[in-house]
Amino acid sequence: MLRKLLFLSLLGAFGAAQAAPMVSPGQSLAATCFNCHGPHGVSTTAIPSLAGRSAQSIEETMAEYKSGKRTGTIMPQLAKGYTDEQIKLIAAYFAQQKH
Repeated sequence: MLRKLLFLSLLGAFGAAQAAPMVSPGQSLAATCFNCHGPHGVSTTAIPSLAGRSAQSIEETMAEYKSGKRTGTIMPQLAKGYTDEQIKLIAAYFAQQKH
């Protein structure tokens, strides 16, 4: 009986884990942006929303921050912490979000 209960408990936990939505690498990387740019890139403050912007626009902006062409308080430092591939993943994630 105990084995059966343990098995059913594990089966239920496994099923719940299977039903959980998968987090993409882009979403995982973009989560660090949520603090300032809002959940999933939808800002409710003066900081611009990223949701719905084109991936190309986000990539260009991040490249400008990374190179020093664009100034800012925190974004230049943050941009330098990402590889170009990571920036592409982040940009693709935000481009797919609804504004």
